[in-house]
Parts: sequence; C-alpha cells; structure tokens
Amino acid sequence: MKIAFDVDVLAKQMDINRMVHQVADWGYKYIEQSPHPRINPFYKHPLFSKECEQEYRQALKETGVEISSFIVVYRWSGPTEEQRQFAVANWKRMIEIAVDMGVQVINTELSGDPNQQEICNGMWFKSMEELLPIIEREGIRVEIQSHPYDFCELNNETCDLVKSFRSKNLGYVYSSPHGFFYDEGKGDVRSMLRYAGDELTHVLFADTFNQTLDCRYIANPPWLNGRGKADVTIHQHLAMGEGDVDFDGIFETLRDMDFANKQLQENAPKVGGDNIACVSMFGFPEKMDKQAPEARERIERELLGR
Repeated sequence: MKIAFDVDVLAKQMDINRMVHQVADWGYKYIEQSPHPRINPFYKHPLFSKECEQEYRQALKETGVEISSFIVVYRWSGPTEEQRQFAVANWKRMIEIAVDMGVQVINTELSGDPNQQEICNGMWFKSMEELLPIIEREGIRVEIQSHPYDFCELNNETCDLVKSFRSKNLGYVYSSPHGFFYDEGKGDVRSMLRYAGDELTHVLFADTFNQTLDCRYIANPPWLNGRGKADVTIHQHLAMGEGDVDFDGIFETLRDMDFANKQLQENAPKVGGDNIACVSMFGFPEKMDKQAPEARERIERELLGR
C-alpha cells in the first residue's frame, strides 16, 4: 500500500520544487498530484511544459519521492456535449502525461450537475465508452470518486457505475470527508467500504462534519442550511479527529478487507499496482507541519502495523 499526501494546499503556497521537498520532509514517499495550475488545472486542458516537467523530475530525483497518482477534474459528464468533448480531449492528453511520467493511477470525480442527473449519467457513459479502450490499452488504473455536487453523490450508486464495466482498469475512491454525502448523513463507513469490495483501490483520509446535522455548518441565506440539493453543498478536509467521521470504523474495516495487501497478490483484482491511502487535508495549512506527519504515522500504525 502506498501512503501519499495530496499537495493541493501546498501548491497554493510554494513552487513545485519546494512542494516536493516539503512532502519528503514530512516523511512521505508518495505525492498525489491534485489539480495544479501548471500541470493539470481544474476543467482546463493539461499544460505541463518541458520546463515544468524538468523541475518536477529533478525534485523527485533529489528527494526519492514518487508520484502515486494524478487527480484530474473535467466535465466529462457534461452537461453539454461541448463540455464533454473538451473533457475527453483533456483526458487523452492527461493519460499521455501519466504514462510518460510512469504514473499508473489517475484519480477523478464524476462531475456533472445534480440537477441534471439523467443527461449527466448518459454523458458520462458516453465518455467512458470512448476513454476506457485507451485506459486499458495503456495499462493504467482510473479511479472514480463521487464529490459533493456531482451528478451522483451516493457511495453505492457510484460503486455500481464502476462495477458495471467489469474492468480491471477501473477502481473506486472512498473519500472520507465526502462520506456523509455518500449515505445521506448516516456515516456508516463499514457498510460503504464493504459495498465497494474489490473495486476499492484508494481511500482519502480527512475529517469533516456531518452536514445533515443542525448547525454543524451555517450558510446564508438561512434556507440553504436545509441542504437544498440543487443549491449548495458544504464539507471540509480536516485532520482526523477534528470532525464527525468514524475513523476507527474505517481502519477496522480496511484491515478486515486486507486493503493494504490486496493489490500485492498475484491475482490482484486491479491493474496499476498498490492500493493508495492518501492524506487529503486542506482546512488548516498552518497546522500541517504537525498534522501531516501525525496522519501518516496513524495510517502506518493502523494499516501496516508499524
């Protein structure tokens, strides 16, 4: 199992060289490269100039850190056909970048619009029909997660979307800070992880509050606090223990599922190498020097017995 750090918060504060060195200083061997304005910006076509690639490769060489995975967010589920076509073009270029960099995993979101679920569902399947042959040809693993305000926000339904392709090149991402959206506030992490089963290849670790409970978050105008699904979603990415997520349940279930070792077996359910446990904290950058190493140490202790 690879333990990675999502560098979203670092990319907003420092250049690529310092970003990589910071992850290494916190004791991580792997980076999950979330959307970056010089590499894989949100919704737009990938960039990654020759100079940017050289800077990144040099920093990786200096530190011994590796990229476990890229995160991309594109409008591959529309809702317009023009958006979908742009997104598919973005995907094709990003797959080329990943293969060239020796990165076997791309982690992504469903995207779309929860107010247009039918059209977005159809658009997503249309994009998958075009992209999956490329994904399988290149031997990479693409992992799907549902994000708050995507056309589908539910754990089991998103798992079923992934499972429907019966492909060793597709996996499922369980994002713990999105979990209260995944089962509409119940927070039954054990049930959700078990439902994912062998599709589960990636877990994001961060805490959040249960947005369905009164006054966990307060938004204005006041009627938004009723979680009018068409209007607003709200969540956070805090350090483990700062919110409402049942991390004891997550770790216990992952151990029961042998998450840390499953992809190392000869008959591994998916291509793309090890499963990934990624620390995905954003909320308090000023606490990262303490919280980032603590999160890594807890994952090592709970899942690797170190």
